[in-house]
Amino acid sequence: MSVVLGVDGGNTKTLAVVADETGRTLGAGLGPCSDIYNAGPDTGIEAIAATVADALDAAGVPAAELTAATFSQAGADWPEDFTLLERRLPERLGLSVPPLVVNAALGALRGGALDWIGVSIVAGTYNAIGARRGDGRVFHLGFWPDGAGGRHISQDGLHAIYRASLDLGPATALSERAFALYGADDAIDLLHVFTRRDGLTDADVDRFAPVVLEAADAGDAVARAIVAEKGGILGRQGRACARRLDLPLDGLRVVLSGRVLAHPTERLAAAAMAELPGAIAVRHPAPPVAGAVLLSLDQIGAVVDAEAIEIPYPELDGRSARWAESPSRA
Repeated sequence: MSVVLGVDGGNTKTLAVVADETGRTLGAGLGPCSDIYNAGPDTGIEAIAATVADALDAAGVPAAELTAATFSQAGADWPEDFTLLERRLPERLGLSVPPLVVNAALGALRGGALDWIGVSIVAGTYNAIGARRGDGRVFHLGFWPDGAGGRHISQDGLHAIYRASLDLGPATALSERAFALYGADDAIDLLHVFTRRDGLTDADVDRFAPVVLEAADAGDAVARAIVAEKGGILGRQGRACARRLDLPLDGLRVVLSGRVLAHPTERLAAAAMAELPGAIAVRHPAPPVAGAVLLSLDQIGAVVDAEAIEIPYPELDGRSARWAESPSRA
């Protein structure tokens, strides 16, 4: 029996899945941030190692018996990042096979595009956008000039509340929602909660993103403007990736992935796709870690549908382990 490893390393979490050649999950691990920029190289690699160790222990498989291993990583951005990860991961994990390291956007693309061709728009803590051609050429950028991930949506929502309280911007229903979420008395108290010494952290900021999305769906004009702006940014970044690779938009698959885009609202996705006329949205694709598993299965010549890969952490994005099938997956 062939056994493979797929890892999705992000800023909020790291997921590792060990699977057999049919895509059946044998073991999984869940760990913290492994982005080598935001966690640091040593801490990030240790996070990957601990998460993989948990998955291997659950599967009852030693690392040396893996026949393929793929790491879809936030923070795999520049050539030196790939050199670092490809050099250190085998030694640290005890792999007997060379690892395949790809940018997180490209791992997510494999989970939603059967032939691994198209554009991937991932909105998680940050925005990861990339594209791949059939000839293997790729383009991705880890440091976009404009942020449109969950943290940016949250920050814009909080800033709108502060502006409204100071008569610097319009009133918004986000205010009462934030006070309830964070236990604040008013906007100045909310500002204090976040900016005082030993105040709330970036992880607490991130909790506000779904609130902004829900307020937009409920009709709040300020929230709607934030969502429309961020969706537009995501779409334009996707278009820039396609243009870099001379990929025509007409009929191009655009995989919309990540925790923020998994939210039930369609507003963010619709705003992104409005910037990609003629392209086909792949909504609610397999989780990005499934794409990493598929890339490992590709290496051993195993043909497996993404739907066959069961991810045992459905609570991470609010969906069942069997994700919604998109009509554009055909």
